[in-house]
Amino acid sequence: MAALTLALPSAAAAHEVPADVTVQAFLKPEGSRLHLLVRAPLAALRDIDYPTRGPGYLDLARVEPSLRQAASVWIADEIALYEGDIRLSPPRIVAARVSLPSDRSFGSYEDALAHLTAAPLPSETELYWSQGMLDVWFEYQVHSEGSRLSIHPDLARLGLHETTVLRFLPSGGAVRAFELSGDPGLVRLAPQWHQAALRFVDLGFRHILDGTDHLLFLLCLVIPLRRLRPLVLVVTAFIVAHSVTLIASAFGWAPDALWFPPLVETLIAASIVYMALENIVAPHLRLRWAIAFAFGLVHGFGFSFALRQTLQFAGSHLLTSLLSFNVGVELGQLVVLGLLVPALGLLFRFVPERTGTIVVSALVAHTGWHWMMERWDRLRQFRFPWPVLSAAALASATRWLLLVVIAAGLAWLLIAVLLPAASRRAQKEAATGPREQAR
Repeated sequence: MAALTLALPSAAAAHEVPADVTVQAFLKPEGSRLHLLVRAPLAALRDIDYPTRGPGYLDLARVEPSLRQAASVWIADEIALYEGDIRLSPPRIVAARVSLPSDRSFGSYEDALAHLTAAPLPSETELYWSQGMLDVWFEYQVHSEGSRLSIHPDLARLGLHETTVLRFLPSGGAVRAFELSGDPGLVRLAPQWHQAALRFVDLGFRHILDGTDHLLFLLCLVIPLRRLRPLVLVVTAFIVAHSVTLIASAFGWAPDALWFPPLVETLIAASIVYMALENIVAPHLRLRWAIAFAFGLVHGFGFSFALRQTLQFAGSHLLTSLLSFNVGVELGQLVVLGLLVPALGLLFRFVPERTGTIVVSALVAHTGWHWMMERWDRLRQFRFPWPVLSAAALASATRWLLLVVIAAGLAWLLIAVLLPAASRRAQKEAATGPREQAR
């Protein structure tokens, strides 16, 4: 019983799921062959009988069959590769190696391939199995190296938090890097424009529905506005504003300092508090479009933070993906507005409108205030150094000035030209209607 007691903890530890696991991979088509080089920690490839010697060192002279079994069960069976819409046949394992955790050969495809074709570690190397890295070379058969490839790396069960860093080397093209967490679903490595557009429309639609702070801001905007014309004016101003900063941020015009995302998140919470308090005190409906435009610029940066991680799926269609994401956001906003406006109208049938506006706005202000304080505490941890007058600083200031000019021009075009013209057209149609009926 004493022996069993001593043995059980080590057996349990052998099957423990690692907390953070990073898998590195290269994918390169060459002629009719597709090469996939993968590096994964052996500690994540559990329930495999790795031969050991001495106090638990890997027996490198007898370990290759176990390595191939681990590569097949934990990696090859969990990665699905597609040529067009056809899934490729299971791969052939060309080579499998154990590497030291200090090995840096997976810094590039050429170094990783040279490492896998070189001699393995000497059999006398003292390395515990849980500290080693498994390097594998898989080979698939494809019809052409120019085919459109897709991958579904479902490696989530390797760890509690698993990340796959994939670098795709297309023939005659630049390297495309992907950072995929858990099970990302099907990833098109070279998407067509309509495939990228559909993916980003879906991402934008889901993001606005998951963004509670954006939804609360929309709620504050429309509580006192339920007639069509002022509602269209305010929502259009908000859409134009956040579209400008979203696209500008995606093209690298936004600050890349660590303090910028917490600042934007704090300002978003402050915008919710301001709009809610304005609804309580005295809503300025004639100026609400300008307030929506100003805060829309801030919310656009918030949208861009959610977009940064997903731009890796755009392929060569960056602008198409940006516009599609924006379309998805607008569709989500329309769905939300289509639910909010009738719900508020129904509420104000049973509750006096002023009372209902104050109660709902007070609840939103309470939530926004807590968010603002939490985010402000996080923002205060950053230091804000004074900018150094340099060519880079002047270039950044010029870009920001250009962004402000573009935003102001779009606001003028919206308010002074397009909306008055639409209003005059609607009034003219309304005036000609009774005349035709009288005739």
